[in-house]
Amino acid sequence: MIRPVDARFVTTAVAPEGYPPGGQPEIAFVGRSNVGKSSMINVLSGRKKLVRVSNTPGRTRTLNFFDVDLMRGDERRTVRFADLPGYGFAKVAKTERATWEKMITTYLEQRAELRGVVSILDAEVGPTPDDVRTLGYLQKAERPTLVVATKLDRLAKARRKPKLRSMAEVLGVDPAWVVGFSATEKLGLSEVLDAVWELTGMGDTSVDPT
Repeated sequence: MIRPVDARFVTTAVAPEGYPPGGQPEIAFVGRSNVGKSSMINVLSGRKKLVRVSNTPGRTRTLNFFDVDLMRGDERRTVRFADLPGYGFAKVAKTERATWEKMITTYLEQRAELRGVVSILDAEVGPTPDDVRTLGYLQKAERPTLVVATKLDRLAKARRKPKLRSMAEVLGVDPAWVVGFSATEKLGLSEVLDAVWELTGMGDTSVDPT
């Protein structure tokens, strides 16, 4: 069983020169605005207020880095979480959206320490065109990707597994790499932490587990 034991904010950046020094394996978190990304990172880190949860979509406008210490048995590993700005928020001006996209793609394509990406979708809404486009980009970039469907508690239990299978089919990914998650009920917590541990143990970032 993998569990978080400590977490802390590292830095904020908008360009490569602002990235924190290397040395820690990194996992990036991407998803539409208001998909529950901040709440999910807080649960994974074991800290309720590590990432500010806002009711205003599109609030995150920078790359935010956090170090999370995980334990598996007697082994301790520090994993750096990179919280990327949310995409698909209609009220953001096109010029600002383009700036965000450049910020995100530059990080995803150039960051040597990046070991994998957690692509976050809304289980209730299902994959949107923006989600499909983002996952396609990640696959072309050869970044190992775990798809996490948040807000799973909003679905009746009988609908959860069929919905996850359907999402995997729509996205064209292995169902084993689509995990249901609920920050409220902490559903899927162990599965996501297991995947993070596996991904950060990989030395070659071009290997796609899906």
